[in-house]
Amino acid sequence: MMSVDRQRKWLEGGVWAVVFGLSMLSAPAEAAPDLSSMSIEQLAAIEVTSVSKSAQPLSDAPAAIYVITHDDIMRSGANRIPEMLRLAPNLQVAQITASRYAISARGFNSAAADKLLALVDGRSIYTPFSSSVDWNLHEVPPDDIERIEVVSGPGGTLWGANAVNGVINIITRKSGDTQGMALDLAGGNTEFSGRLRYGGKLSDELNYRFYVGGFDHRDVDLTGKGTKARDAWHKLQGGFRVDWEPADDLITVQGDIYDGAEQGLTTADQVMSGHNLLARWTHPIAAGSSLQVQAYYDHVQFSVPNRYADYLDTYDIQAQHNFSIGDNTVVWGGGYRVMRDDFPTILSTTQEVRFVPESRTLTLWNLFVQDTLPLAARLKLVAGIKIEDEPYTGLEVMPNARLSWAITDSSLLWFAASRAVRIPSRLDRDVTQRTGSLITLTGGNMQAVKVTAYELGYRVQPLTDLSFSVSTFYNVYPNLRSAELTKSRFPVVFANGMEGETYGVEFWANYSATRWWRLTAGANWLHKDLRFKPGSSGAGGLQIAGDDPKYQLSLRSAMDLGRGVTLDLDFRRIGALPAPPSPAYAELGARIAWAASDKLEVSVTGSNLLHDYHTEFGTVRNTLQVGPVGVQIRRSVLVATRLKL
Repeated sequence: MMSVDRQRKWLEGGVWAVVFGLSMLSAPAEAAPDLSSMSIEQLAAIEVTSVSKSAQPLSDAPAAIYVITHDDIMRSGANRIPEMLRLAPNLQVAQITASRYAISARGFNSAAADKLLALVDGRSIYTPFSSSVDWNLHEVPPDDIERIEVVSGPGGTLWGANAVNGVINIITRKSGDTQGMALDLAGGNTEFSGRLRYGGKLSDELNYRFYVGGFDHRDVDLTGKGTKARDAWHKLQGGFRVDWEPADDLITVQGDIYDGAEQGLTTADQVMSGHNLLARWTHPIAAGSSLQVQAYYDHVQFSVPNRYADYLDTYDIQAQHNFSIGDNTVVWGGGYRVMRDDFPTILSTTQEVRFVPESRTLTLWNLFVQDTLPLAARLKLVAGIKIEDEPYTGLEVMPNARLSWAITDSSLLWFAASRAVRIPSRLDRDVTQRTGSLITLTGGNMQAVKVTAYELGYRVQPLTDLSFSVSTFYNVYPNLRSAELTKSRFPVVFANGMEGETYGVEFWANYSATRWWRLTAGANWLHKDLRFKPGSSGAGGLQIAGDDPKYQLSLRSAMDLGRGVTLDLDFRRIGALPAPPSPAYAELGARIAWAASDKLEVSVTGSNLLHDYHTEFGTVRNTLQVGPVGVQIRRSVLVATRLKL
C-alpha cells in the first residue's frame, strides 16, 4: 500500500499539473473584466447590519465599523478567515502557528482572546471552553462571502455576552448569486488546496449551492530554536446553502461538515471534526416592518489520543422584530441557547488538566430592545438595552447610547457610551490542574468581566475620491480576570483582582488615485493602564491580560493594469509585543492575477515576502498561557487557478 507521504506527493503533483495545465489552455486575453474596487461613493453606501441589526448605509452607522468587501477578499488571495481579517485595520491579527491565530480589537489579545464576538450568518462561533474563538475550526469559502463587518467597540446591547471590544460579522452570499460551477486549485511551497462549488436553481424562487474542498499545509515553520515546529495540518470540508423566496419571504437553510488534524510539537496529532445546520426565516410585515426567526445546531469535537477530548453541542433559537413608529425605528427580540460541553481527560501519573464536573450544560437567554429616534433634522439618538441571563453569574444588563450628527451629507460625527460583559468560561470556573499529588490550579468564583466604554468618532468623504474614518475610545475595566494564590500558595484560582483603563485611536482611509488604482491606509495606537487591586496576589503578572502592540500601520494598493491583469500589494508594520516577547516587524504581501477570460483566472500570491521567517506572537510560553507556543512563520508563495463554468 502506498505510504501517506507518497500519497501526498502524488496529490501535490496532480494539483500542480492541473494548475499549470489550465494556465496553458487559457484563451487569449479579452478585454479586462471589471475587477476594480467600488467607488468611494459606493463604499459609503454599502448597507451594514451589525450596528443596529437593521440595514443602514455605512456612512450613517454611528460606530467604528470597517467593511471587508467581497472584492477585497478575492483580490487579497486570502483563503482563511484570519488572513481575511488582516484587511481590517481595526483588528489585531497575529499568527501563532500554521493553524492558530490571536485576534482581538482594542487590546487583550491572546490565543484565547475572550473579548471579541464572531458570527457566521448569525451563528456565534465562540466556545464556552475559554470564551474565545478556535479559528482553526471555522472555514468559509472566500467566493461565498458577501462581506465581513468588523465593529471595534462594545456590541453587547444587540449581540450579547463576549461582544466586549468588538464584533466580527461574516455574511455569506445568497445561493442565487453563486450559480454555475467554480473550481479552485492551488499549490505552493507551504500548502496545496482544492475546492469545487456548484450552484443551481430548482425554480425561479428556489436556488441552491454546495461545495467541497480541502487543503494540506506542510510542516515548514520553525521553533525559536530553529527546529521543525511540527505545526502541519490538513482539513476537508463541505457544505450547502438553499434560499427559497416564496412571495416576499426569504427562507434559508445552510450547513457545513468538516474533519481534520493538526500536528503537535510535544503530543500526538490533534483530531478535529464538526458539523452545523442553520435555518432562518425573514418575513416582511409592512413597510418598514419585518420579522426574522433563526435557529441553529452546532457540533464541535477535538481530541488528542490518550490525553483529552472535548465535545460541544450548541442549540440556539432567536427572533427579532423591526418596526417603525412615526420617525422612530425600533428593533427588539430575544433568544435562548443551550450548550452541552463534555471534556473527558485521561488520567496521568505526572500532570493532568481536567474539568470538574467533566460535563456541564450551560443555558443562556436574552431580551433586547433598541430605538433610533431623530432629535433634529441631522441629529439622531440610538438607545437600547439587553438583559441576559448568563450560565454562571445570572442576570447581566448591557445598555447602549449613541448620538450621531450628520454635519453634511458626506460627514458624520458620533459619540457612544455603552456597557458590555464577558461571561466566565469553563476554563475560569471548572478547570483543575494537578502535578503529581499537588493541585496547582482549580476553579474559583470568578464573575463576569465588565467594561464601560466611551467612544468618539468622525467619518467623512471630503473629496470624491477620498474618505476616511477616525475614532477614539476610553474603556474602563473594573474587574478583569486575575490569577490568585490561596493562603497555602496552591492551588491558584481565577478571580477578578485586576482593573484598569485603556484608550487609543483608530484611523483608516480610502483614496482612488486614478480610475485603476486604489490605496487603503490604516493605523491604530493603544495604551493600557492596568493594575492589580489591593489584596490581589498578582500571580502571573499583568501579562495574563493579553499581549498587544502599542501601534500598527497598514497600506494596501490595488491596481488594474489592463488586459485582465491586476496587482495587489499589502504592507503592514506591527509594534513589539511584551509577553510573550515578540519584536516589531514589517511584512509585505503581494498578488498578481491574470483573468485570461471571464471563465479562467490564474494568480500568484506571496505572503511574508520580506523575510524567510518571522515571528508574530513570540516563541516562548507566557505564564498561564492558553494555546500553543508561537513559531517562526515561513515565507510562502501560492500559484492558483480558478475556473468557472
